Parts: sequence; structure tokens; C-alpha cells
Amino acid sequence: MTTTERTDPPLRADERTMLESWLDFHRATLARKCEGLDDAQLRQRAAPPSTLSLLGLVRHMAEVERAWFRRVLSAEDISWIYSEQDRDGDFNLTDEDTSAEAFATWRAEIDHARRAAARHAMDDTGLRHGKEFSLRWIYVHMIEEYARHNGHADLLRERIDGVTGD
Repeated sequence: MTTTERTDPPLRADERTMLESWLDFHRATLARKCEGLDDAQLRQRAAPPSTLSLLGLVRHMAEVERAWFRRVLSAEDISWIYSEQDRDGDFNLTDEDTSAEAFATWRAEIDHARRAAARHAMDDTGLRHGKEFSLRWIYVHMIEEYARHNGHADLLRERIDGVTGD
């Protein structure tokens, strides 16, 4: 079994390096929470009637990466990945949905996000619902989003096979 490499953020760095390091740390944390599980385990839901699952979290974070870095910051006119027809489509899994597709999509959106962010200064903004959001704000929000969902992932993983840890 391979373990996702996760680098601790630096204790001292410039603002951009610090924010990018924390975001990458949390991205790697979600990947680690999913390692070693098969498709059925990744689909296990938290508790009825919740549709929360590790696979759903991966799909959700692909949507979030796309939304903030591509749709908002870069003003790309692109559709939602899973939520175009169903607002909760990222969590509402079908029999056709696979973990291989979800992880490939998530990783691709992370790559897009990194390229988009690299083209912008911290004070550059994008529009969402008529409000301007800076890249700085987006980084902080993404760290918060991952941190919150990694807490969910901790509980889901422990419920699935008893594995705990950071």
C-alpha cells in the first residue's frame, strides 16, 4: 500500500507559500483518509439519511476546487462536474460512479486550480454572485473547507475500518 506524501507546512514563509502549503497539506490529508479502501468502502455513508461518504467528499472537493479557482477566480464558463442537474450530485452516488473517476477528476481539478492560482496575485479578484473574492480569500476558504471535511473524513474512516490518525 502506498502512502500519500504529505509535507508539513513551513513554520516561517511568505504569505502565499504558507497558504499554498496548508492547502496542499489538507488536500493530501483527504487522500490519506481514503487510502487502502475499496470502492464499496469509499461509498459507505455516515448514517441514514445522510448521503455523506468518503467518495462523496472527494467528488465534492473536486466541485469546490473547480468552483473557486476556475469559475470564480479565472472566470471560466464551465459546467459543474456532478451537480449540474442535482445540487447534491457530488454526494448522491449512482451505481455508475467509480472511485477511479472521482479521484482522477479531483486530481485534475487540483492541477487546474494550481495553474489558475499561479496566474494571479493575492489581491486579484473573481466574481461570485456579484461579489468580489480575492485569491487570498479563496485560499483561506479552501483551507477551511478541506479542514472541515477532513474532520468528516476522520469519522467516516474510523467507522469503516477503525483507522484513526492524522
